[in-house]
Amino acid sequence: MPAHIDLIGSFAPEEILGMGRTGLVVRQGEFAVKLPLTWKTSSDEEVEANIETLQDEQAIYQRLGDYDGIVSLVDFSTKSTRLRLMKNGDLRSYLSQQQQTPPRNLQLSWFRTMARTLAYIHDQRVLVSDIASRNFLLDSDLSIKFCDFTEAIKLPLDSDMATADYGGYCVQTDIGQLGAVLYEVVAGEKCEFDIFKYMSVDDSRGTWPRREDLPSTEGIWLRQIIEKCWTQGAFDTAHDLWEELESVGLELRNEPDRIVIMFSAWSRKKA
Repeated sequence: MPAHIDLIGSFAPEEILGMGRTGLVVRQGEFAVKLPLTWKTSSDEEVEANIETLQDEQAIYQRLGDYDGIVSLVDFSTKSTRLRLMKNGDLRSYLSQQQQTPPRNLQLSWFRTMARTLAYIHDQRVLVSDIASRNFLLDSDLSIKFCDFTEAIKLPLDSDMATADYGGYCVQTDIGQLGAVLYEVVAGEKCEFDIFKYMSVDDSRGTWPRREDLPSTEGIWLRQIIEKCWTQGAFDTAHDLWEELESVGLELRNEPDRIVIMFSAWSRKKA
């Protein structure tokens, strides 16, 4: 039996920021460090696979470079990735800790950044493939950034993104998943855009979800945009989604005060 350490047991609970299928993220000073997950019972093959996954994600970060809507890569080694620490954690946890829905102008700021950044990511010939509220991080000023490219697909630079497809993942499914995040923020309910729900053992690729497997948008804000995200081909690109979000108008009375109040309450909790 190979002698591997139980990685989680090597850190105090307050140091652990998150854990996924293949990696562990821990806080080290002002940085978040991602490490390949190991257990005492892990085989050499499992450990090597997790290291390879970490290195594949590092290649994604290198392809994407420095962009304001993506968490900053500080440096990396063969067995660790060091990222800038985002003080307010992931979006899903943040939403669950709020007593009221975030103000609409804050939501819209998030959504525009998400769509603009997704358009940039696609322009770099990358499919995210796992867009979810848990994979967005909030900085100290509540600005939002993409993180976790464990499942992302790095395509050849000459790929035609209009037709690019990898096991069912494509530009359209990224937009569909982002629509689920928009719904989760607006409606306050978790939502999944699952392309593998009906995949049989004989299938090798995902398929577009059935509309009945997604929640009703009746009466919610941005309903039409969310529905278009969930309608294959309604948005040709993330640029189109971004442009539509930029066209959304808001009545901003008292909204800035709500952001200050929410941020102050969050700061007191963290203190």
